[in-house]
Amino acid sequence: MIRFENVEVRFGDQVAIPDLTLHVREGEFFTLLGPSGCGKTTALRTLAGFVEPSAGDIRIGGEIATRLPSEKRRVGMVFQNYALFPSMSVWDNIAFGLTVLKTGKAETGRRVREIADTVSLTTNQLAKNVSELSGGQQQRVAIARALVLEPRILLLDEPLSNLDAKLRVQLREQLKNLQADLGITTVYVTHDQEEALTMSDRIAVFNHGVVEQVGTPEEIYNGSATEFVCTFIGAINPLTDDFVRALGSDTLIPSAPSYLRLEKVALERTALDQSRSPADIRSRDLGVVRLEGVVTGRSYHGAFSTYSVLSHGATVRATVAENGAPPLADGTPTSLYVDPAAVLQY
Repeated sequence: MIRFENVEVRFGDQVAIPDLTLHVREGEFFTLLGPSGCGKTTALRTLAGFVEPSAGDIRIGGEIATRLPSEKRRVGMVFQNYALFPSMSVWDNIAFGLTVLKTGKAETGRRVREIADTVSLTTNQLAKNVSELSGGQQQRVAIARALVLEPRILLLDEPLSNLDAKLRVQLREQLKNLQADLGITTVYVTHDQEEALTMSDRIAVFNHGVVEQVGTPEEIYNGSATEFVCTFIGAINPLTDDFVRALGSDTLIPSAPSYLRLEKVALERTALDQSRSPADIRSRDLGVVRLEGVVTGRSYHGAFSTYSVLSHGATVRATVAENGAPPLADGTPTSLYVDPAAVLQY
């Protein structure tokens, strides 16, 4: 559906994207993920036609679109700040693109009502000014304005970043469900790893204009291809050489950069393990290694706690479900249970 073919983007002497080759499949929710300044928004704007590449081509639906003006690419764009007209009604904001195209009044009315219903905007809200709406409602207006033009592709540039945390979580699900219902190819830009993991069919992780890995959320998280992807995606434990040696695995190299995700660590004498003894753990989880340690800290998150345990020179964090059991105090001896196969090395 979308192909970046050896695309280079320069701004003067600065190379923002040196050589991007990427394929987005038709109908998928594809996320460009990375820290600020990594090139993900530049890639999106290049796809939209707002930035012209200095080399390479962009294909949409098999046709070269590199030099096509934005309005002829049939892409709908939702900006980070929504770029709505605050003095205009919601109806007029959604209908704006159709008005520019001189679409007939009856057809405009039909399409505005249809798309408003799709994004759950009421007749009463359509009559209001945009400035009277909440942030979440404004986001739906921005999406409706993009979709009313019936684009082949929907582009979203950090559309949830200006919302509070609770609303972001709520709108993630709504946005993903809307995309799935419409079946529209969607390219989504974010720096939020949780957003990317929960919403995407596939993810491209950017670093300094270069894609370090493309894959499903599970592939990116559990099989991080590079050290950058490993440390950028989710919480991670860096391990010491002594810790790796203590695992006693012939497949691990102690001197290599080594990491372990928090949920891959089981902690003894916690709510997680009170229903079974260490012997049960060893017999049921073949290959798991027991390492001694001392609790050095705890952070409470409501449904779970994260414990820090000093073991073989590494401060290893482990997540433990909360069930009302007394917490472990700092200085408490404990044991960690780790499967060496869960260690990521680079």
